[in-house]
Amino acid sequence: MSKCFSFTALQDWCYRYSFSNAGLKSTTTDLGDGTVIHCWVPKTHNPTKPNLLLIHGIGANAMWQWNDFISPLVSQFNVYVPDLVFFGDSYTDRLDRTELFQAQCFMRTMDAHGVRRMSVVGLSYGGFVGYSLAAQFPEAVERVVIGCAGVCMEEKDMEDGMFSVGSVDEAASILLPQTPEKLRELMRISFFKPAKNMPSCFLTDFIDVMCTEYLQERKELIQALHENRKLSDLPRITQPTLIIWGEHDQVFPLELGHRLKRHLGENAQLEIIKNAGHAINAEKPKELYKHLKAFLIDTLPPQEHKNNSSSRKVD
Repeated sequence: MSKCFSFTALQDWCYRYSFSNAGLKSTTTDLGDGTVIHCWVPKTHNPTKPNLLLIHGIGANAMWQWNDFISPLVSQFNVYVPDLVFFGDSYTDRLDRTELFQAQCFMRTMDAHGVRRMSVVGLSYGGFVGYSLAAQFPEAVERVVIGCAGVCMEEKDMEDGMFSVGSVDEAASILLPQTPEKLRELMRISFFKPAKNMPSCFLTDFIDVMCTEYLQERKELIQALHENRKLSDLPRITQPTLIIWGEHDQVFPLELGHRLKRHLGENAQLEIIKNAGHAINAEKPKELYKHLKAFLIDTLPPQEHKNNSSSRKVD
């Protein structure tokens, strides 16, 4: 008998309602080269507000990772929330799987919406893309937040035993789970205090809705991150940068946060969230928002901050 109800699909609908209720609308931009980017954008662009681009990591679509932050951030910024290529409603016919390509797609999308200057927040894989945006388009990116993203990792780190997995294929099997057991394993390494006793039917439903489409392409994204990666090849971005890390991150160990801070020097600050793993947005949303507010909102010019002083707190 076919399944007639999906809790995952229902939750996805609730997130859509939440984004729309916060003042955003769903759009797709055809970039003309076989690439289409889906992005949540302001229903009405406010020219007195600064622009903010939120980039999600590997997992579900953008709504699942940013829902807790939309309402307070929309009160301060024109917020743009795209789906990564091969997630949500974004896709491409091109063969490029690098974070450089993802960043270029987002820049072209922002150009299509008339956005020339923005701050960028990227979580996990989204941090790789955000960093690449800042490096490729320094005139467009004002401030950068990198959350739990091992942009400073090197290919040899896997061989040296830095990670809890021994190969990229093993990492992909966990990050792109296809069984309830693999999804439980992902939760164990992503959370400092993972949920226990999750029924397999709920996990299978989530996998069916969120984890089966573009599976091979997503594997190639993970492979491209790791292949031939060297710290000496990583450009030093010049924008003010906030690095945020979970104290007990098992996906990208905290040492990579310290390494990135050393790489960027005085231009960056590192904030460590205690009792948190990799999924800081889900596990510690209040603490994450506190750091985002201090770095992105409290630093706004006085008049700009005054115009947008009605910020709401994360529940």
